[in-house]
Amino acid sequence: MIRVGVVVYPGFQLLTLAVVSVFEYANMSLAQPLYAHTLLSEHGGPVASSCGVQVGTVPFSGARYDTVLVVGDTVVTQGSPGMLAFLRRSARRARRLGAACTGAFNLAQAGLLEGRRATTHWAHVAKMRHDHPDVQVEEDSIFVQDGSVWTSAGASACIDLGLALVEEDAGPDIARLVAKRMVVYHRRTGGQSQHSALLELQPRTDRIQKALSYAKSHLAHDLSVEELAEAASLSPRQFGRVFREETGQTPAKAVERLRTEAARLMIESQHLPVETVAKETGFGDPDRMRRAFLRAYGQPPQVIRRANRADARRA
Repeated sequence: MIRVGVVVYPGFQLLTLAVVSVFEYANMSLAQPLYAHTLLSEHGGPVASSCGVQVGTVPFSGARYDTVLVVGDTVVTQGSPGMLAFLRRSARRARRLGAACTGAFNLAQAGLLEGRRATTHWAHVAKMRHDHPDVQVEEDSIFVQDGSVWTSAGASACIDLGLALVEEDAGPDIARLVAKRMVVYHRRTGGQSQHSALLELQPRTDRIQKALSYAKSHLAHDLSVEELAEAASLSPRQFGRVFREETGQTPAKAVERLRTEAARLMIESQHLPVETVAKETGFGDPDRMRRAFLRAYGQPPQVIRRANRADARRA
């Protein structure tokens, strides 16, 4: 049985506690339960989250845990002396230590990220670099593993972190089954961007949003202005004008962003040939995809794939 201690504190962000659900679904997916989790706090008893929901906890003690995780907050908080002492003690005794979102700051405050690669919520990357210059911050990663220490980006990225831990413990097939049961993407690779093209485009009307959603679901199509305009129930001329007004980009440029985002995910998480990735994401040929990657990431697909494999070997 893998004992997981999850550290919470007053004002923690409830969504980052979703990592516990990953372990719950893993137990449901196995013949025998693998995980036993305990919610921990400095003094024990009920602890209120930032939205007011309370959870029951037990106080820090000398109990041993295989894995100790710190949840995050909506803001950066200074860990109490008791919490930091517990984390330092856990670093010596536990097999793994991890943090979601701003919980990475608590690990850094305890001196546990010195010289390590780590990530946190994108909105707090600058503060992490300022407050803890000894940490090698990877600002655009979903999660980072450096030896026995794991950190994730904000909010829902804790689920990706949990799935990665389950994959390490029980294998990729179980992790995929857990993701399917939780109705989430299996799992975003650690190096995947924290930013989504659909979120960054932020159209104001449902019609343009509908066109973008259609495009993301049909990347292998030509996705001409006429096809997108039909999805938005607008004339091609009106669609082109409204699309640019709402997103600040042409339809062609937005489609390229969606394609490069999807292609990068496939490059990082699958072992498909570059030619297949280019075909399935609508680029048609590898050279066209290569040029799009250079514009978006400054690197061709092969370099990103090699870097991702190197990260996996270091982990």
